[in-house]
Amino acid sequence: MHSIQEIEASVSKLSRSDLVNFREWFDKFDQKVWDKQFEKDVKMGKLDSLADQAIADLKTGKCKEI
Repeated sequence: MHSIQEIEASVSKLSRSDLVNFREWFDKFDQKVWDKQFEKDVKMGKLDSLADQAIADLKTGKCKEI
């Protein structure tokens, strides 16, 4: 495993085209990690209170459909 400093040094040495490719790869990677965490949070009910509050706000006219 590489340290953060080693990874930073390696990334800073990438060519412009390799840096573009790295950014694209990392963006996809980061999205997958975020999606997995979101799905886990949903399954565990961590977002239920937020959803309930949003529905209640919609029903009481505090927000509108877009």
